Amino acid sequence: MAAILIYSEKRPLALELLTAAAVIAQDTDLDVKVVCINNNEQADEMAGRGATTYHIQEDNLNLADTACVAAALEQAVNKLDASIVLLSSNRRGKELAGRLAQKIQAGCLTDVNGLAVVEGKIQCSRNALGGAVISIQRIETEQQVIALTPRSYEARPVQEGGSIKQLAIEAVSSPLKLISSRGKAGDTVDIEAADILVIVGQGMEEEDMGLVESIAQTLGGEIACSKPLATDRKWLPEDRIVGLSGKKCKPQLAIILGVSGQVQFTVGIRDAHTIVAINNDENAYILQMADYAMVADLKEILPELKGALG
Repeated sequence: MAAILIYSEKRPLALELLTAAAVIAQDTDLDVKVVCINNNEQADEMAGRGATTYHIQEDNLNLADTACVAAALEQAVNKLDASIVLLSSNRRGKELAGRLAQKIQAGCLTDVNGLAVVEGKIQCSRNALGGAVISIQRIETEQQVIALTPRSYEARPVQEGGSIKQLAIEAVSSPLKLISSRGKAGDTVDIEAADILVIVGQGMEEEDMGLVESIAQTLGGEIACSKPLATDRKWLPEDRIVGLSGKKCKPQLAIILGVSGQVQFTVGIRDAHTIVAINNDENAYILQMADYAMVADLKEILPELKGALG
């Protein structure tokens, strides 16, 4: 039977893809199959979420080479009779999507943030015109490769009924040799995983960042920012950018300070459970989308907010 095949080398993203695959599976006759490569721990967890999991154990497969991974997935697609492949639209996933689509002659869409089945066809929602509108698109080829924006779906909860099967493939030789690997130096905060975010924009003054850090620490949250504060002012690392050029976040609470609310920013935070916005411009769009809005001078409000929190 034709199947939906999902793959991501990152465990949290693979769990989100499981949820997305269920959206398609419930309105089609497609089975959901998961591929894990050289990762027993991930295979165990995916099976623990009720997924039929195929584990590729191939020591000669160079995971650092996206071309080799695409070649492995091409074999998995053929062996598992997959008509739809779901990947994550992170940096590596986007490259992998294009390589795999070319190999299996499939249509491809990346940065997809929503899926629906309408009259038997998969409709993909994507941000267009800088996030100002939502574009509904679909792939017309028989096989499809779809890369989903991280955090578009919640992780699939623990379920029964999963299994692990071994899948043999022939590893393609790689011209690359991995000498060593190490974590990215510097900032290691994952703002996508934070339940509370304090987000600063160009209305903030650098001398007040100490207060912001103290407020975030008191709340048990993390600091994030709009793009100019990372790319232009260099106050924060680029990993902390919220928006179209950064990350899509769904915190329980987002306190947004001095951000006007351009659409390139709001697409990254509009799914927050509760938004509190403070801006001295009563016409700032961010105040319209906030659950709680205050027109005020940050220099006056930040000390009061810090005092109220203790």
